[in-house]
Amino acid sequence: MLVRDAMTLRAEVIDPEATLQAAAVRMRELGVGALVVCQYERVIGVLTDRDIVVRSVAAGEDPAQTDVRSAMTPQVVECREEDELEDAARCMEQGAVRRVVVVDAEGEPVGVLSVDDVALHSPALAGEILEHVRAPERPIERGPWTWWEEPPAERA
Repeated sequence: MLVRDAMTLRAEVIDPEATLQAAAVRMRELGVGALVVCQYERVIGVLTDRDIVVRSVAAGEDPAQTDVRSAMTPQVVECREEDELEDAARCMEQGAVRRVVVVDAEGEPVGVLSVDDVALHSPALAGEILEHVRAPERPIERGPWTWWEEPPAERA
């Protein structure tokens, strides 16, 4: 299965100079927890609701006066819409992220692939992503059993 078959279409974007308050209002209106930060149609970061709270509000900054750039995560994990879903899931595991920005051949954002999107098509694969996001220091080990199952005991 390809990423384009599982992703959420339309990456919701915001300008890095917008305020965090404007970003929060936009997230509420769209019913999303993350926005792709774009400047000149290029992805430069991702802003999540958690970023707003942990990096700005908890530090005492005023969301009405603070710009998106100051709270966004500049390390963006991307994949292409024609990538295999399992390859994108591996990127999510390695980056220890719950979402990746999906870009087209020109590098412009066309959607977002979240762990929820993956779960609709492969619950086991989504489980592997979540396991690694929760404990990114653990090596990624793929085996014949899903992460929540123990392998059968060796027979003597």
